[in-house]
Amino acid sequence: MYRLPRTEHRPLEERLKEYPELKAKIEAMLGIIEKAAEAERRIIEELRQMGNEVLQGWARRQQEKKEQEYNAKPGVNRKEKTSSGTRDWGKSK
Repeated sequence: MYRLPRTEHRPLEERLKEYPELKAKIEAMLGIIEKAAEAERRIIEELRQMGNEVLQGWARRQQEKKEQEYNAKPGVNRKEKTSSGTRDWGKSK
């Protein structure tokens, strides 16, 4: 990037006081840049959250699908555990 030689040794803010129109334009551009940076941050956060929700939904559907496939297999009898931790198989014949 080409840089102009510095002929002034005063701070930029002090120099801009001599050019109020230029200072106003630069301030307006900085405001746009700052708003864009905040907007970018917010968009990234929303996309992350949306991606998280999509993946969680996908995982939940996959789990439900696997459970349905398992339950549909012949001979599979899923019983709930009793409070003692043993399965409730019912009485033997």
